[in-house]
Amino acid sequence: MPQLPAIHDFAAEASDPSHYAALGGDWSLAIADVIGSTRLAAEGRHRDVNFVAAAVVAVLSKAVQMGNSPVACQFGGDGAIAAVPPGREGEARAALTALAHWAGEVMDVPLRIGIVPVRALLDQGLEVMAALHDFGNGNSFGLFLGSGVVAADSWVKEDARWRLDPAPGPLPGLETVSCRWRPVPQRRGTVLCVIIDAVEDGAAGMATLARVQAEIERIVPTETAAPLGGGERIVTRWPPSWRSLLMEARASRSRLAAARRVGKALLASATLSFLLRMGWKLPSFDPEHYRRTTAERSDFRKEAGGPRMVLDVTEDEAAAIERRLAEEAAAGAICYGTARADATTITCLVGDLAADRHVHFLDGDGLGFWRASVMLKAMKAGKTGVAAPQSL
Repeated sequence: MPQLPAIHDFAAEASDPSHYAALGGDWSLAIADVIGSTRLAAEGRHRDVNFVAAAVVAVLSKAVQMGNSPVACQFGGDGAIAAVPPGREGEARAALTALAHWAGEVMDVPLRIGIVPVRALLDQGLEVMAALHDFGNGNSFGLFLGSGVVAADSWVKEDARWRLDPAPGPLPGLETVSCRWRPVPQRRGTVLCVIIDAVEDGAAGMATLARVQAEIERIVPTETAAPLGGGERIVTRWPPSWRSLLMEARASRSRLAAARRVGKALLASATLSFLLRMGWKLPSFDPEHYRRTTAERSDFRKEAGGPRMVLDVTEDEAAAIERRLAEEAAAGAICYGTARADATTITCLVGDLAADRHVHFLDGDGLGFWRASVMLKAMKAGKTGVAAPQSL
């Protein structure tokens, strides 16, 4: 399998197709998204949705990995997408069907799942490009350019030919998902979730997205709008919320395994809280390093056909971004969605702390990405013209 390119400077490289690899027809895209997010949001089950989406990343990444090559897999708040290398479609299919069965039966969070061959997208003139946002030591997130990624997501949602049915099966990797950090309140004014898609396909659309991203960077350098700052604002919760413990318990294979996992979660959370409060560290674990790298390895900026961001910005910066996006939409260049929140939520994927293997998925509190996607879909359907931003 060819190694996907690595991106280290998001602002400079993530919108540039030259930093990506075009996926060939022997690749596939694995798609999962939560069905009924409106109901779940109304029930206050935002964190359940994030937990299931993170579980998709954890299990799919493990299923399709070949050797030590990192996998291009991306968290989307209420879903996930992964680039499936040649020869791994069977493993991706088994992982997706088992995930959908567990999510529906155990978590009561129904998943829509599917696999789209890249060949089918290429036959329609739709390109798929992938890269890895690399943070070193095997910690990375998948990034995607090209209209094929957006089309694949739509195909799975709208056409049963591309969908898979749930089926019970093993879920290796599920044990690495947790969400014990408290939501991080905004510090500059508001948390703004942004989703942008180009109207045109191909090179013209990618050029538009790169230009719009550059315009956002001029309004506020996105690196400075990182919602977790340098990690100093991430606060532990002791004891962890009962819902976070319940989700981890439900991700276990048996009642005994669930009890053990909850016990380990309580002990780990207590230890981390105590060490941070006292300013101490252990020979094998530095809590300040963990908190700092949690912020560094967060996916507050990503590409999935177009930019997807969770930014902590001032009210003036948020208004300027929304105004610029509205102008671009009125000119017919883009469709977009935005949503505001008072805090950022964190869902964690912790593989091996001793080896410093962990990454973290962000969303605006109250399913900010999902609320932004509702606005985006309405704009694409031509129902609202240039819609007003959604708030909690």
